[in-house]
Amino acid sequence: MELKLPAPSLIVLVGPSGSGKSTWAQKHFASTEVVSSDALRAVVGAGEDDQSASPAAFDLLERIVDERLKRGLTTVIDTLGLSPDSRARWITKAREAGVPVHAVVFETAPATCEERNRTRERPIPVSVLRRQLASFKETVARLEGEGFDGTHREAPVATVAPSIARTVATPPSTTEMTGHSFGLMVSRMDWPAGDRGEQLAAIAQRAESAGFRDIWVMDHFRQIRGVGRPWEDLPEAYSALGFMAGATSTIRIGALVTAVTHRPPIVLGKMVATLDVLSGGRAVCGLGIGWDAEEHSAYGIPFPDVRTRYSILEETLQMLPLLWGKGTPEFHGEHLESDGLVCYPRPIQDPIPILVGGGGEKRTLRLVALYAAACNVFGDPERVAHKAAVLARHCEEIERDPAEIEVTHLTNALAATDRTDLRDRVGRLRDRNTTAEAYMERNHAGTVDDLTGLFAAYATAGAGHSIVTIPDVVAEGSIEAFAEVIRNLSSP
Repeated sequence: MELKLPAPSLIVLVGPSGSGKSTWAQKHFASTEVVSSDALRAVVGAGEDDQSASPAAFDLLERIVDERLKRGLTTVIDTLGLSPDSRARWITKAREAGVPVHAVVFETAPATCEERNRTRERPIPVSVLRRQLASFKETVARLEGEGFDGTHREAPVATVAPSIARTVATPPSTTEMTGHSFGLMVSRMDWPAGDRGEQLAAIAQRAESAGFRDIWVMDHFRQIRGVGRPWEDLPEAYSALGFMAGATSTIRIGALVTAVTHRPPIVLGKMVATLDVLSGGRAVCGLGIGWDAEEHSAYGIPFPDVRTRYSILEETLQMLPLLWGKGTPEFHGEHLESDGLVCYPRPIQDPIPILVGGGGEKRTLRLVALYAAACNVFGDPERVAHKAAVLARHCEEIERDPAEIEVTHLTNALAATDRTDLRDRVGRLRDRNTTAEAYMERNHAGTVDDLTGLFAAYATAGAGHSIVTIPDVVAEGSIEAFAEVIRNLSSP
């Protein structure tokens, strides 16, 4: 079974000479991640077995560990690991850097260690090895109480995003791992040069084939901070949704989410209804109060205060089912007025499902309970579970069954076929100022098995649907790798 440790981690190897520590480290980690006392003796002395160079080698080892911890880099300390003072010092350094520290113990049979020592070109004295073996027994007995975040026996290992590593501690049951669905968020168009229409159509078609239930775009008029620069390419949401609807046949489509300030809400309702009709009943209406004041200012769109935006959102939630329904009913609110809501052709869905974005506990989730079919929240599984509980309390107050409302969440995800593929893709996608460890955590980058565990944890937390942004979505194989996660968590 693979041992999954959070990245970055400080990993201290513990075992006598000949126990296989260096071989294990070379197999599972990049050479730049391993700090070996033997290798450093060769750097500052006459060779790996130059004991006179040990003080300088260990001084260099400590400096390297310090610098790597400072930069948040996974570091494997390949020494005997038998000195209590050294272990205590490394634990302290890791704590100060905010990096988890783990010990990996090599319980190789003494006879095997002795045989390996005999076959070396320069074996250590037998008496020295036997003292190491005796010290090793004492060390193993005290490791658990020294303050390591984990003490592990030798096993295949991988460093993974901390969010993924946390799911290993409490693996969900098979029941909890089924019935979860997925959506794909397309939030950028910074793809290699090519026909933008062909690229967007291909993404939508690949997502449909992969088993994504829905595909989403952001409803922003320029790229938002945290995703890219304002001048980067970003399609207008409803033009893009109509285009993707024409390129697909079953996948649902929506904007995640439309600020009620972006367009007159009654006009927006007509747009969504048209999208539903022309797509064959596949539209989802995503709504929110809006947040980007700078974007509104740049486009000359009024941006009222928060209270007013919440009031507009509530009136929109009340008005849209009337607009999409029969006849031409009147609507008279503080912000929205109509003497006769007209929407023909009427949408195919009755009604079009409304998703409200945001996790505000007093106002947003209350409006979800009152009017919406779904909510969309951010955060790790623990935070999603908290939001789901708050929503359930709002439903209880108005006597609505919370099972009628789908809890969804939005996050980044990069699924790789194996560890080699993961390392290659992370190395290719991260910029030079972002460590692999930071990139993996920011994008929840992992193998299919890693992400199956992560999204099973979201399902257990109460999210019925996960919407993911795939960093290299335009690249062949990126959506297809995630399809394995979808299959693992879909209903049997």
